[in-house]
Amino acid sequence: MEINEKFYEKDPFLNSYRIDIERRISNIVKREAALTLGTKSLAGFACGHHYFGLHFLENKWVFREWAPGADSISLIGDVTGWEEKKEFTLKRINEEGIWEICLPAETLKHGDLYRLLIRWPGGEGDRIPSYATRVVQDSQTLIFNAQVWSPPVPYKWSCSNFTRQEEPPLIYEAHIGMAQEEAKTGTYREFADKTLPRIIASGYNTIQLMAIQEHPYYGSFGYQVSSFFAPSSRFGTPDDLKELIDRAHSAGLAVTMDLIHSHSVCNEVEGLSRFDGTLHQYFHYGPRGMHTAWNSRCFDYGKNQVLHFLLSNCQYWLEEYKFDGFRFDGVTSMLYLHHGLGKNFSCYDDYFNQAVDEDSLTYLALANKLIHEIRPDTLTIAEDISGMPGLAVSVSEGGFGFDYRFSMGIPDYWIRLVKDMYDEDWPTGTLWYELNSRREDEKSISYSESHDQALVGDQTLIFRMIGSDMYYHMSMHDKNYRVARGIALHKLIRLITLATAGNGYLNFIGNEFGHPEWIDFPRPGNNWSYNYARRQWHLVDDPSLKYHLLAKFDRDMLSLAKRFYLLNSPAPMLLYENTNDKIIAFRRAGLLFVFNFHPTRSFTDYCFDAPPGTYKMIFDSDATEYCGYGRLNPDQEHFTLSDKSKNSQRQFICLYLPTRTGIVLQYTE
Repeated sequence: MEINEKFYEKDPFLNSYRIDIERRISNIVKREAALTLGTKSLAGFACGHHYFGLHFLENKWVFREWAPGADSISLIGDVTGWEEKKEFTLKRINEEGIWEICLPAETLKHGDLYRLLIRWPGGEGDRIPSYATRVVQDSQTLIFNAQVWSPPVPYKWSCSNFTRQEEPPLIYEAHIGMAQEEAKTGTYREFADKTLPRIIASGYNTIQLMAIQEHPYYGSFGYQVSSFFAPSSRFGTPDDLKELIDRAHSAGLAVTMDLIHSHSVCNEVEGLSRFDGTLHQYFHYGPRGMHTAWNSRCFDYGKNQVLHFLLSNCQYWLEEYKFDGFRFDGVTSMLYLHHGLGKNFSCYDDYFNQAVDEDSLTYLALANKLIHEIRPDTLTIAEDISGMPGLAVSVSEGGFGFDYRFSMGIPDYWIRLVKDMYDEDWPTGTLWYELNSRREDEKSISYSESHDQALVGDQTLIFRMIGSDMYYHMSMHDKNYRVARGIALHKLIRLITLATAGNGYLNFIGNEFGHPEWIDFPRPGNNWSYNYARRQWHLVDDPSLKYHLLAKFDRDMLSLAKRFYLLNSPAPMLLYENTNDKIIAFRRAGLLFVFNFHPTRSFTDYCFDAPPGTYKMIFDSDATEYCGYGRLNPDQEHFTLSDKSKNSQRQFICLYLPTRTGIVLQYTE
């Protein structure tokens, strides 16, 4: 395939790596041809979920499994009294290691539990089927089993033809289990009833759901997946999840999910590890098959059977649950043999060397092609910290097909500023660079903090800035200095992150109103407490506390961005930056954004060059309705002035800029 020359024109540094880039694209084309045999589409290839696993076909139950290393496989469960029985033994039907059993219709019923007993040379073990679509855990024994899911009345979608709107994604990242107030595991139904209406009212247009794929350990945040085709039963039934997505679609919101294809849990009964007695059925052979930092297994993307499994998984979630896209987790770990651990990506040589797993690049490109082949309106996002060029560029133009990539350096930089420096020392020039450092040819999504910045051992930005004073001084009439500082910076951080965002914006559940504290799931170290694995919605609902004003700021900020098509517009243009004064001013979408990050200095008649015209202030982070001091007059108009020097064409604007304040002015000629 010939690569469009624009790929190299947009980034001339890539010219030195033409051979590598063209080899990678050639690998993608060749692998697709090998998988589809030139006779069918990728979607026709990626249909393993229709063949493997348990299905009711032509008035009988058919179960199939791929286990090339197995000597025998038996289905055991409620129907066998959990004993091995001859009539429930699978037959090996080909040399590839596919096993099959057919059972009369009356053999199994909805709700029955089952698993596999697999024997291999030198050993045996119970296994959850790899394509199981329903896995449940016994509350007493904590044992996981597959479950027959065949309700007498299948779920009927009320919004069956939802199409995601072509608009910049404003993403609300959420975790079903911790989305409720009570100290327990929340459910899909509770999320739909209680949390979904909040998201709808907040102005976000996309929900990104975490921890959907079944995972044995709740505290893994959903990133140690065992059953890739099963939605986590700890949150409810498959129909409950469908209803949640259906209701979101009816309200016009797209729903995406975290897709964990970067690794798999080490568990051998619940997961894929040593499934057929070998450690390399789905994973790399030897040490490369282990991710030592995550204590998990690494997929071998060079195997056609693994691609079949993972690509089928992509199609399954789109078909069965009508998800509108995926955030691919751990892309950096997939891309490099060193998984990006302890690596500082400082030059292009880091992206083109023997440490790159080009099979994983091939898989990601095929996954993106498949997903968009099935539904062109879907949204795919790459979570990559390395900056690999081309992730969010089409294959025809030299890339790998993601729609967006996360700007992951931005939240890391905010943490460094808040954690390591007094704000009077913040280098606004460096801040501007970090906010705008992105590949121009790739769409990106910015955020100030996600779940990563709030996990146990870390803290949300606002809690870092206010600390324990959040427990005692968030009353509307309390004038605590640390609270005032934290709230002011909380607003500035979000406003400038959104205003400079490439093409999308993300917020983690509750952070929009300054949810205090960190996230910590029940575990032995906290005596299995749910105290920090929940969202304290009563804080934002209480008019006597300041949280509801931060929520209003977030809503109005998003409304402003949508009203002026901020994220559809070209990149911001810097007009003025002064590190000593802590001032940043820039234009975007016909708006003038001005930020004063200085902690103690307010400036009167602060002047800087600006295009001639009239500027009307339409947004003010210091407004009293946003828990500010109200030091500026709403709707005030400002006119540019001319430089009286001889032959000067200079035009400038003079503004009153209170401390720790961000303002937005609408420009008219």
